[in-house]
Amino acid sequence: MLTLKSLPKINLSVNTIIFLTSAYIALFFNIPFYTKVLTAVTSNDIYSIYFLISVPIVLFCMTIILNSVFSTKYLLKPFLIFTILLSSILFYATFHYGIIFDYGMVQNTVETDSAEAFSYFNLYSLIFFLVLGLFPSILIYKIKVVRKTLVSELLSRARLITSCLVILSILISFFYVNFASVGRNNRELTSYLTPFKLYEASFKYMKRSLNNTSREFRLLDIKPTFKLVNSNQKVTVMVLGETARAKNFALNGYESPTNEHTKGTNIISFSNVASCGTATAVSVPCMFSRLDKENYDKHVADSQQNVLDIINLSGVEVVWIDNNNGGCKGVCKRVESVSIDVDESDPLCDGEYCFDQKLLEPLDNKLRNLHAENTLIVLHMIGSHGPTYFKRYPKQHRKFIPDCQRSDIQNCSSAELINTYDNTILYTDFILKQIIDRLEALSSNNDIDSSMLFVSDHGESLGENGFFLHGLPYVFAPKEQTHIPMLYWQAPNNNQFDITCIQHKAESALSHDNFFDTLLGVTAVKTTAYIPQKDVFNTCKTNPLEQHGNTSYAE
Repeated sequence: MLTLKSLPKINLSVNTIIFLTSAYIALFFNIPFYTKVLTAVTSNDIYSIYFLISVPIVLFCMTIILNSVFSTKYLLKPFLIFTILLSSILFYATFHYGIIFDYGMVQNTVETDSAEAFSYFNLYSLIFFLVLGLFPSILIYKIKVVRKTLVSELLSRARLITSCLVILSILISFFYVNFASVGRNNRELTSYLTPFKLYEASFKYMKRSLNNTSREFRLLDIKPTFKLVNSNQKVTVMVLGETARAKNFALNGYESPTNEHTKGTNIISFSNVASCGTATAVSVPCMFSRLDKENYDKHVADSQQNVLDIINLSGVEVVWIDNNNGGCKGVCKRVESVSIDVDESDPLCDGEYCFDQKLLEPLDNKLRNLHAENTLIVLHMIGSHGPTYFKRYPKQHRKFIPDCQRSDIQNCSSAELINTYDNTILYTDFILKQIIDRLEALSSNNDIDSSMLFVSDHGESLGENGFFLHGLPYVFAPKEQTHIPMLYWQAPNNNQFDITCIQHKAESALSHDNFFDTLLGVTAVKTTAYIPQKDVFNTCKTNPLEQHGNTSYAE
């Protein structure tokens, strides 16, 4: 039986270990990078084969230099083992899902809960990790490092690094035009460098986090108010979707009946809406902040009032109900919040996640106990979060079959994967219909103006062009990850907005940049932080005196 002790001892010099591990990391784990470079270079009619050959040599030399920095007695093995283990995980994510680990992905990873993280692991990924990561690491651990005197080691390392620097200088100077041209026209390529991009992004994330710990909290408005239409009590349910993409909504023209439940209602779908980011960690705090996508900064957003703060300060009762293990990303920390208990004894929960139907219980409880004149209830869904799409809907809602009942989605057929995802959208639609039914009953039985606004945080890739899941840098993210659904419904007796007017806006180009002001408008909150031009519904208010009547806020 093969054990750690039975493995033969191998004697290698420090330079040899660095050389071999660098070759493994640079040449094997960077296959996705080389594939992207090959595609970018050969897309031109004229290209240099010698330049293509130089790319892995340059990366190999850079890796040797990096590993040489950590070649001291107590750092060499731990650093090399850590790098290989980490690189094997990055390689799996990039190779199979198209995920790249830039600043945004680092942020998203740091803010991801354990249940979400483990949803990406399966037998296939485990075998991948064991073969490509753990086994080579064991070999490094078993190697006996043969060291010379301190002076000899320093000279040896100096020669190795100098040789690499000379090679780099020659190749870069000779192919400078090629490197500059390819880099300038394909800026996303550096995102595939393993593990360099992750190290750079992690350093940037830690630096920015440390530099922004003492930022003073900024108040955008200290005296917001609200004005009810016809003096009726008001309830707004804002549903925050997770990983829902507009393309798969039948309300937007999708061929499969994914909106069977809501199609008979007067729900309005906005078919041309873009997200602020491609991951929850960016999109959620961005859409609730006063900052637009172009000037969004997490730390700036965290250090000033968001739209929930302003609505709450106006006197509106705000309640955040969370069924998303990733939480509210800080946007609900100053308002009342409730987290769904994932107790596996509940038939709707498995100990890690609950079906979104669980959101209806606290919603019902709140609707039975409305004390304020104006109430905003935010329901944060688990929605269509992957890769375990099959865990997002109960068996009775498994309409589109065959579906993909596994987390290694790259091993399912395209039809199975799409069916699984469509089932999540259909189930979301079911939940929305349940909410509508409750609000409609509430309005018909009481003098209460009710409405529902649904907006997703970001979209999802389902294998298009080799990409899966989400989180790609926005600059080159496919539309599937940025094109999101937005839906609006209001009770028949609610005359806050002219529905016909809103329907005319259904195809307008919108984004998360409109959300801050639109939510203020829907909740009837008046504030100096309001920009009427960004409120989708502003010109559809039934009271003309309310249109453009608020003071705009200048950044």
